[in-house]
Amino acid sequence: MDANAKQESERLINALLPLAEKMLRQYGEFYPFGGYIKPDGNIVEMGADDPDTEKPKSKDLIYILRTSLQDLARNHKVRAAAIIFDVAVALPVSDRKGDAIQICVDHVGGYSAEVFFPYGLVDDEIVYGETFAQEGKHEIFA
Repeated sequence: MDANAKQESERLINALLPLAEKMLRQYGEFYPFGGYIKPDGNIVEMGADDPDTEKPKSKDLIYILRTSLQDLARNHKVRAAAIIFDVAVALPVSDRKGDAIQICVDHVGGYSAEVFFPYGLVDDEIVYGETFAQEGKHEIFA
C-alpha cells in the first residue's frame, strides 16, 4: 500500500466530517453523502438523490453514491473516495449500540477503511466517544 494513501484518505475524511457535524447539529440526522479527491488534489463533496421518493432510504442513497464513485474511479477521475452515513453500531467499549458517523474510504493506492465516530447530541452539540476503525471493503477501486 502506498504510504500517502492513508494520509490522503485522512485528509478526505477531515474535509467531509464537518458537513456531517453541521447537519447533525441543525437537524439531528443527515442523509448519506460522499466526496472524493480529484487527480489534481481538489476535494469535491457529492450528494445523492432518489427522484422516485421524497424520503429516500439510506441504503438506496449509499448505492447511488457507491455506483457514481465507481464510475468516476473507472474513468480515473478520483484518487480517493468516501461515503458518509449515520449508523447505530455496537460500541467496542460496551455491549450496547450507539449512534456513529461511519465513513467508508477507499484510495486508489490500495487503502480501504471504515471509520466510526460514535457520538451523542447534547444541547445541539456533538460529543464524541472513542473513534474506531476496521478494514474497508475495497468497493470503489475494485
